[in-house]
Amino acid sequence: MSGRSASQTSAGELLELVRSGRATTRGALQQVTGLSRATVGQRLDRLFRAGWLREGAGGPVDSPLGGRPSITLEFDDEHAVVLAADLDTRHARAAVLSLTGEILAEHSGTLVIEDGPEPVLGELGRWFATLLQKAGHTGDEVCGIGLAVPGPVDTDTGRVVQPPIMPGWDGYDIRGRLARALTEHTGAAPVPVLVDNDANLMAYGEHRAGHPDCSAFVLVKVSTGIGAGVVVGGSVYRGIDGGAGDIGHIRVPEGADALCRCGAYGCLAAVASGGAVARRLAETGVPAASGSDVRELLAAGHPEAVGLAREAGRRVGDVLATVVTLLNPGVLMIAGDLAGTPFLTGVRELLYQRALPRSTARLDVVTSRLGERAALVGAGALVVEYLFAPERVEERLRALGV
Repeated sequence: MSGRSASQTSAGELLELVRSGRATTRGALQQVTGLSRATVGQRLDRLFRAGWLREGAGGPVDSPLGGRPSITLEFDDEHAVVLAADLDTRHARAAVLSLTGEILAEHSGTLVIEDGPEPVLGELGRWFATLLQKAGHTGDEVCGIGLAVPGPVDTDTGRVVQPPIMPGWDGYDIRGRLARALTEHTGAAPVPVLVDNDANLMAYGEHRAGHPDCSAFVLVKVSTGIGAGVVVGGSVYRGIDGGAGDIGHIRVPEGADALCRCGAYGCLAAVASGGAVARRLAETGVPAASGSDVRELLAAGHPEAVGLAREAGRRVGDVLATVVTLLNPGVLMIAGDLAGTPFLTGVRELLYQRALPRSTARLDVVTSRLGERAALVGAGALVVEYLFAPERVEERLRALGV
């Protein structure tokens, strides 16, 4: 472990080595850390007593002199589960996930974010209780909750900050209310709750699932609003207070007379989001009120919806030319209600026309792999990485008295 003496290598760091696959036997841990056999054994014993580590099958022989195969060490991904939810403007999705990200039970339904945090989070607590029962788990087995919301989040506090499409949520204690909601409906003790922007968590989930080797990854979600998530070096880039990626509120000339839900005129979201396309369709007599309505029309091949989606893609592509030039990502993923062929075609038309050839020479422009589950997977992964970070492992082990 570079920069530290062997004696400083903690039980949490040993667990990280096992979880990452860098060292999965006692001998390998000794080699990587420089710890003695006895010290490795003592620190592993704490992890075994906590239930976070287990022995697997025999692995390779550690000694060059031969002998019996070494017993491999494995992270015990069955000792707990994670809850995750993804809130949209009028719809939500919730799930129980394993510690490796497998969805064990899932539910989606109507939840109107404009109803405010109290009823919405209370209802999520009821959904979680039902899902746990369906998955065959109890509230006491939950180690944490991840929540995706359609607004900017100060991740230090878990509170949304001036969210344009979440009236009544600004500064609200989401963490505390959701933890209480789970307790109310399951009787379990409160657990950590992590809150982040939905595009951030979608980007995190998609990056881990399909593009883990991409050092700069950008996901753009185009639904009722427009937002982007950026993953650099395997971590979500949020800016200094959670505002990174809010490209829906970049001003564009074409929208000078278009009023955005944030109260300003000229925002990209006011002219190119699913909500903007829905409004233009409604003005022509086509029944559409949200990005999800537009998605259904696109799936049916509705000609006017197809044309407007392509036009919206061109407007977003124009803005993304600057994003791509600034960040030089390897993957640009389009997700959300409008993430189909017409919109993607429009994005590509303007992106490749406006961006420097060098910026796009090694760029893959793709659509979502995880679909509507991306934010759930990202939220679950965020919770696991938070709880099993080496420094937090030490805190939790002390709290358990092991």
